[in-house]
Amino acid sequence: MVTTAIILFIVSALLFMATIYYGLAFLRPGVYPPKQVLKSRALASGSAGGILLIIGILIFIIW
Repeated sequence: MVTTAIILFIVSALLFMATIYYGLAFLRPGVYPPKQVLKSRALASGSAGGILLIIGILIFIIW
């Protein structure tokens, strides 16, 4: 179970890096895809990263 928690931590970190990437792309002028798409991708990847982080912490604590 510790392996599962570590994998969830890694995926969570990758999703948070994607959130930062989309956030920085949102700030650049004249970027494709449109800003609304970048905003929704950043929100989705940040939310998924947070949920996976919480699940990983719970698995790590319980087992």
